[in-house]
Amino acid sequence: MPHDAAPSPILHAEWSRIDKPEMALYSAEDWALLARQREQYQREEQGRQALRLLAASEHDATFGYPVNNFRHCLQAATRAWQDGCDEETVVVSLLHDIGFIVCPKSHGAFSAALLSSYISERNHWMLQHHALFLDAHAATDALLDPMARERWRGHPHFEWTARFVERYDQVSLDPAFECAPLSFFEPMVMRIFGRTPRPHPIV
Repeated sequence: MPHDAAPSPILHAEWSRIDKPEMALYSAEDWALLARQREQYQREEQGRQALRLLAASEHDATFGYPVNNFRHCLQAATRAWQDGCDEETVVVSLLHDIGFIVCPKSHGAFSAALLSSYISERNHWMLQHHALFLDAHAATDALLDPMARERWRGHPHFEWTARFVERYDQVSLDPAFECAPLSFFEPMVMRIFGRTPRPHPIV
């Protein structure tokens, strides 16, 4: 197994590194220092790293859809922006399937957890449930139940989730659709992740 003795770079040169190889060795002062630096680190890096996770899939193959997940997400976000949706909804559209490949069985919960500190309850609920609502648009798939979403009818966010899936999700598989580049959405993503996070994220 290769051995690399060099420490990882630190984000800002003026920050301090705790040069101890085990957490059990950290003092109360060490933890307090890390807490101060972590807050700024997350504020600067969370959005950037989320964007990198999506960008990494730009050239991925698909298992049969006409576009890959990267282009699907860009299409969804572009459609939301063209519809005049608020910035939060555009960002949610961009990241709604960010876990589609790496967390396929619960990718809605994946994106909801990623954004839970920064978005409305309405969009959080939509992210958690959008995959189930998508089944209503796949009535010919014998493995799915197109009526599955009906258990949630009457919920305050049912209509929004149904509308999101219909207008931005299930239609975003078109190779000919001209979508905005990821760079267009980057400032929006950074502003959403730059919001003051809730002390207790939505769960």
